[in-house]
Amino acid sequence: MTTTPTARTTATGTAGPPQDAAEVLARARALAPLLRERAAEVEQARRLPADIVELLRGTGVFRMCFGPEWGGPALTSMEQTGVIEALAYGDASAAWCGVIGANTGLIANFLDPGVVKEIYPSLDLITAGVLAPAGRAEKVPGGFRLSGRWSFGSGITHSEWVTSGAFVYLDGEPYASPDGSNPHESRQFMVPQDQVEIIDNWNTTGLRGSGSCDYTITDVFVPEARTFTFYEPRGRLSPLSQPESFMRALCGVPLGVARAALDHARTQARARTDRMTGTDWSDSFRAQTTIAACEADFNATRNGVYGAMTRQWEVLAAGGTLDDLTETERAASPLAWLHAFRTSRSIVTRLYDLHQTWSINRDAPMDRWLRDTTTMCQNLTAQDAVLESVGAYLLGGTPKFRISLGLTS
Repeated sequence: MTTTPTARTTATGTAGPPQDAAEVLARARALAPLLRERAAEVEQARRLPADIVELLRGTGVFRMCFGPEWGGPALTSMEQTGVIEALAYGDASAAWCGVIGANTGLIANFLDPGVVKEIYPSLDLITAGVLAPAGRAEKVPGGFRLSGRWSFGSGITHSEWVTSGAFVYLDGEPYASPDGSNPHESRQFMVPQDQVEIIDNWNTTGLRGSGSCDYTITDVFVPEARTFTFYEPRGRLSPLSQPESFMRALCGVPLGVARAALDHARTQARARTDRMTGTDWSDSFRAQTTIAACEADFNATRNGVYGAMTRQWEVLAAGGTLDDLTETERAASPLAWLHAFRTSRSIVTRLYDLHQTWSINRDAPMDRWLRDTTTMCQNLTAQDAVLESVGAYLLGGTPKFRISLGLTS
């Protein structure tokens, strides 16, 4: 396994871990220009270069979800999303890996405290993996024998730990939860990255630098204590020890990209003149209305994300549960996440069209933002499965994608 330094020099020139949300955000913002400069290199590598990973560590993004009981800064969901927006303003792949790695602190809420101390001696260690139960785990004395192949392991090339979803079997037969809640139980399994075989097959349209390769695990023993589900918090109860906590900040990636594209388009428009008419873009109806409409969509979408997130946090921080939200309030979060992905792609597409042939070269940032937002919208968070499940919930039906609503039954 990779050994993580205990102190680092960050993009801001300071050393040591950040102490609070303001410092994590400041470091992320300071790193963004460098990420923008190296975006082409990141794409070509199809994974994050090692020094970029260390610069991300230095921002505190990988430790930002750890609570005070571990010495972590315990950022709220809103603060986490802001950090991811700042990183995505520089490069989407780096931000995507940042938010995936930040789930380490969330996973700690669902493991026994003794296990957390054992596997995470540093809060800056990175966990990657795929939560969908694509593997098979056979129950054996003391734990499980895990095998399978998982797709889209974002950040796995630079992680220290890998968590993977798998269905549980006993003597070759599907294992039912003892409490009867699940006829075929699935869990998450923590495995050191050096026991995982990474398949170098990540060659995509966008998010090319995220290294989201397939991986296999073959007959690896996983102790019972290194397994968990997102429905059983074992640590301190908090707003982050909720089933869907790992999904909240991901929408910061499309929001950060859309903001970067809007700022770039506005800067370019101020300096351009229509070659056919001699009209400055600043006085062009087409440029004016496109920019304004995209700004309107961005503001409404972003406010929807933070509004739903803030209301949820208020209820949970006061000691309530997700069940204390109204149906409309509970539905607002997954809908806002989906809307952030889809609206950000729409914004980038319209700005790409506004810039016409200035957008089409591979070294044009608009080209990368178009490819990145197109690819990230294929994530489950942005799919119709969310609409179907939220609609079922609001109509009293049976949601299929329950965890997006934090439903336990």
